[in-house]
Amino acid sequence: MAASVLFMSMSLDGYIAGPNDEVGNPGGDAFDRLHEWYGDFSRPSGAVGELWDEWNTPGSILAGRRTVEQIDHWGGDNHGVPIFMPSHRPPGPSVANYPLVTYVRDGIENAMARAKAAAGDLNVLVLGAYTAQRALETGALDELQIHRIPVLFGGGRRLFEVLPARIELEIVRVIDTPDATHIRYRVRR
Repeated sequence: MAASVLFMSMSLDGYIAGPNDEVGNPGGDAFDRLHEWYGDFSRPSGAVGELWDEWNTPGSILAGRRTVEQIDHWGGDNHGVPIFMPSHRPPGPSVANYPLVTYVRDGIENAMARAKAAAGDLNVLVLGAYTAQRALETGALDELQIHRIPVLFGGGRRLFEVLPARIELEIVRVIDTPDATHIRYRVRR
């Protein structure tokens, strides 16, 4: 069965986007610094290569509206899999051109259920801070793959800015490299 996994690069002080994160500047100032560990976007060797494989082979994607609209829904194709977006508002007109993109207007739990059904035996790649927070809040998020980058941003958009309560996590895997510490957590239920 599919697991829902948040993949996120984050500064040591908890920021996933720099200051001035907006449509014309997705990810904000210095956003690229959080993703330098990817290298040249070719598969790295060793354990980080396994992370690369996990990230590049989802069965579906659940992403926040702000995340995907900043980049026009990846042109309708991200990894060639269905993309689900929980949103209370209807989509903009460009979505009609993207058959893999589905706006789900009846809650994050239903959006996740649809994403998991579409993913089959593969994982659901979860993207977006607000979406991750809501998925954690409702129990719809299973795991977090956090790439901790050795930098302090001092400002921007935090991943866990608002959570309704304490959430316990279990460390599943740690891969330490000079560029990042990759920590996989399972949400305790």
